[in-house]
Amino acid sequence: MKLAAFLQKAYSVLDRLDLVLPEKPGKTDWNALAYRWHSVGKKGILESLPNPHTFPLDRLAAVGTQIEKLKRNTEQFLAGRSANNVLMSGSRGTGKSSLVKALLHEYADQGLRLIEVDKSDLVSLPALLSLLKDRPEKFIVFCDDLSFETGDETYKALKTALDGGLSERCSNVLVYATSNRRHLMPEYVDENGGTTGIRGEIHQKEAVEEKISLSDRFGLWLSFYPFDQNDYLQAVENWLGDFGVDFDETARKAALQWAQTRGNRSGRSAWQFACDWAGRLPEQRVLD
Repeated sequence: MKLAAFLQKAYSVLDRLDLVLPEKPGKTDWNALAYRWHSVGKKGILESLPNPHTFPLDRLAAVGTQIEKLKRNTEQFLAGRSANNVLMSGSRGTGKSSLVKALLHEYADQGLRLIEVDKSDLVSLPALLSLLKDRPEKFIVFCDDLSFETGDETYKALKTALDGGLSERCSNVLVYATSNRRHLMPEYVDENGGTTGIRGEIHQKEAVEEKISLSDRFGLWLSFYPFDQNDYLQAVENWLGDFGVDFDETARKAALQWAQTRGNRSGRSAWQFACDWAGRLPEQRVLD
């Protein structure tokens, strides 16, 4: 009886572990266009994504300058010339993440591949770079909505991967990151003062330098700004066109009302409105 009870508890524990532990690493599918990296200790699993969310660059509005700079950098990278890691920062919902996703649509046939890495998985970034360094494809490591709180140490692996390590940087890998924070870490008013309090940093300037050193490792900075009404309506028209729906006066008024109720005009709001509008329109209103 005791043995049976012990085995039952053991099976129960194993069942719970199956829900928590990642799958056993398998052979990487190098035919995929997009991947997601998962840490497993100091190593990880490169999971292929069979249906990546991507779309043409012309679906994006009000970011023409940012598109041109990012395209130029990406084309240099694909051509085997020197190119920079990129940090895209600014207002929420203005197309930072969408711009990276759209690159896959434009350049996948030229060997571009996209790998999504969550902040919590950055600790195993060196293992990912070792896996990629001898591959013929060109990889963009995509870190979306990246930011670090005070005391968070995971950013150190990213610093080393960008250009701070002893080993040579992978020629077939770039890091493209998006963030609402320009310097990726919280900044405080007292950091501009002469002291940081009774038990604060003696060398305050060095503490500030440590914070901004991560963003300095990105060679290309792209800033994104809030949409005005015309930008917002252009984004709505672009996304409705993607759904094959006419952008008429009724849609225009509905889009403005949608933005007013949300208290926000952005590319994300435009996309959300387009999803709603295209989903509830009668079939006869949809363009052929």
